[in-house]
Amino acid sequence: MTDTAAPRPSGSRPDASSPAPSWHARPAAREWRCPPPPAEVRAFHNSLPEYAPTPLTEAPSLAAELGVGRVFVKDESARLGLPAFKALGAYWAVHRVLARQPSGAPLELVTATDGNHGRAVARIARRLGQRAHVFVSHGVHPGAAAAIEGEGARVTRVRGSYDQAVRAAADAVRAAGSVLVQDTAWEGYEEVPAWIVEGYSTLFAEVDAQLAAAGAGSPHLVAVPVGVGSLAQAAVTHYRSRDGRGPALLAVEPTAAAPALASLVRGEPLPVTTEETVMAGLNCGTVSRLAWPVLRQGLDAALTVTDADALAAALDLGVLGVSSGPCGAAALAGVRAALTGAAAPARREDLAVGPHAMVVLLNTEGREANPHGA
Repeated sequence: MTDTAAPRPSGSRPDASSPAPSWHARPAAREWRCPPPPAEVRAFHNSLPEYAPTPLTEAPSLAAELGVGRVFVKDESARLGLPAFKALGAYWAVHRVLARQPSGAPLELVTATDGNHGRAVARIARRLGQRAHVFVSHGVHPGAAAAIEGEGARVTRVRGSYDQAVRAAADAVRAAGSVLVQDTAWEGYEEVPAWIVEGYSTLFAEVDAQLAAAGAGSPHLVAVPVGVGSLAQAAVTHYRSRDGRGPALLAVEPTAAAPALASLVRGEPLPVTTEETVMAGLNCGTVSRLAWPVLRQGLDAALTVTDADALAAALDLGVLGVSSGPCGAAALAGVRAALTGAAAPARREDLAVGPHAMVVLLNTEGREANPHGA
């Protein structure tokens, strides 16, 4: 049997005697290559009655502000009936899990969440006549927890961090008839998280088609909000599995929870102690074991943004007609930090972003997903 016991990270911050760095770049990442995601994922999503590509919205005002040619926002505020992108991964993973079960055998799908993933697992469980048990970490907005309960899931609130909620969920999967559907991986638990990452590949295939329809070609920069790193892993897999030089990939994390940046600076996985942040869906202290080697090789840069910057970006996206929570707006906040201000010349050089560049921002959640700051 696969061991689902979650790791117990140390929670120590890197070099706590000095301020953590806010920027790390590796321009050689654009030369790295990896295998592509499986083609059958897109066909599976296309088969769902509620499936439709989410919008890709052009924002000329942001292009002018950022000093680039064009800016597009991938709007995940309404994905498969839910206000975030997570359903893409959860639905595909649960599909794969159930394909291995005896016909008609009921399951309890167990997971931990800082908001959106848990609701997606609960939704697909209800839709397929299965049960769901969701462990919710401290700091998740009560409205987000209530939405998970509204999907019919049993919710257990954990007085601790996301990492502690993951451990609690893994510990709960003991009896027959229960399975862990977690979007982060550790030693001995990698198959289901890999399926979740595969599920996210549909998002990037949609971006390709939508950019082509807009006559925009390929992006020069893609900004990805990062929690445990699974969406960023999917981004790297998509763009680094192609021939030719791909776009720069920018990871954006909260200053209060930046394990990817800390790990990239150190050159090895490094858990961090997280603090409160309105970017609840990104409040993770450990990078997924599966994501880490891919991010280390394939990310061009990583930086952190403050809660105030994320909230301001969410308001600005709202003015443009894009519903965004603080996690989704982190992409815009991160690109602003990279391309404007005193550090911009060096960072633009790291990212190879010139005045005619095309930028894609992944708005990973709508305002409904995370009511912080609403």
